[in-house]
Amino acid sequence: MRKLWSPLILGLALATGVGEASAATGVVVRGAGYGHGVGLSQYGAYGFAKRGRDYDEILAHYYTDTELSTTEDEPVRVLLRDQAPSIALRGALRAGATTLAGRRLYTARPVGTSRVELRDRRGRRIGRFTTPLAVTGTGRGLQLVGCAPINGIADGHYRGTLEIRRSEGGGLTVVNELPIDEYLQGVIPGEVPPTWPTEALKAQAVAARSYALATNVGDEVFDQYPDTRSQVYQGADAERPSTNGAARKTALQVLENDGKVIVANFFSTSGGQTENVENGFAGAEPRPYLKSVEDPFDDVSPLHDWRLGYSRSDIQERLDEFVKGEFRRIVVKERGVSPRIISADIVGSKGRTEVSGATLKAELELYDTWAFFRTVRGRSLPDGPPEAPEGGSGCLRLERVSLGERPTPKRPPQRRRARPAPDPEPPAPMLGASLGVIARG
Repeated sequence: MRKLWSPLILGLALATGVGEASAATGVVVRGAGYGHGVGLSQYGAYGFAKRGRDYDEILAHYYTDTELSTTEDEPVRVLLRDQAPSIALRGALRAGATTLAGRRLYTARPVGTSRVELRDRRGRRIGRFTTPLAVTGTGRGLQLVGCAPINGIADGHYRGTLEIRRSEGGGLTVVNELPIDEYLQGVIPGEVPPTWPTEALKAQAVAARSYALATNVGDEVFDQYPDTRSQVYQGADAERPSTNGAARKTALQVLENDGKVIVANFFSTSGGQTENVENGFAGAEPRPYLKSVEDPFDDVSPLHDWRLGYSRSDIQERLDEFVKGEFRRIVVKERGVSPRIISADIVGSKGRTEVSGATLKAELELYDTWAFFRTVRGRSLPDGPPEAPEGGSGCLRLERVSLGERPTPKRPPQRRRARPAPDPEPPAPMLGASLGVIARG
């Protein structure tokens, strides 16, 4: 991990403790974990698998009071684009009842209040259709041309059907409808590295399948987002033999509690212990299968534990909405079963403001709410963390022929970050089911 301060200076700062308010110059945060802390820890599952545990044992550890079962093959509808002025497609063989030439490029545009017009590359009109318009191809050859900003995939290929609708706010919406296990083939490699042990991949497959079938974003048009509001879905280009094998070897398997498929939340790194769902998500009801458990083997994660540093001016700026007067310190009021923060007071020179752990995590850009704060004095902290590097458009082109690790997309410029995460080894999975509301996970 790249150091922002020398060990000697940092050690002296920590030893100083909380000084007089007028002398305080910053805050050091000691924390653990990455994500919301509820359900299956992906790095923990990796650690169990490396020690020879089978996927059913891994699942039983993280999801208490559950059993494996087999479900029916149900379709999943995933949002890919919304309010797009036009849609370009390749590999399409049919649009509704109209036959198309698979090698040609077709463009769909909205017409009137409820229809869509399809034209070929030369601008010749193929037809006008009442929406929703179902477009199909063969296998995984149906391509959505251009950048899909929701999941950040450029020129992506998709299995199943692409359904084109008129968006409520104007433009066009594209939804990918496909069988649940084909959907998983585009999810698993977006959530964990395909090089991970087979049993860890199988555990991820069952958790992701259960989550998808137990949740719905509540929209009549689609069931799931293609990003961390639901699960990271990258379509057919992300598929790898190892992750496809995990979906196939666990075909239609789900976890059930009391005869119902569970909301199988998962996340990256626990720091050593997971958390009860009611403490992990605001307003969540307790669930017997989402209880805090010890997680002994996730220490392979680069974010198993971490430290961040903030200068006084930086933390004042980040917490300005909540600070009464000048910032003094953060006092934690309540923690969960693990040390994750439920509530805390932000103490200023003119009073206190109570905030949730989730608010602190968001405003300070913490990796997790498992955090301990120490106010330090002196000049050991920088005047704000380093600026994030310049990024590109954020759209990622995946190559179906590649069998290596999936590339990392460039990120758009962001506001200053507290301390850059270390380069993970092995690669850190995305948050997965970690950023949405409890209905999603």
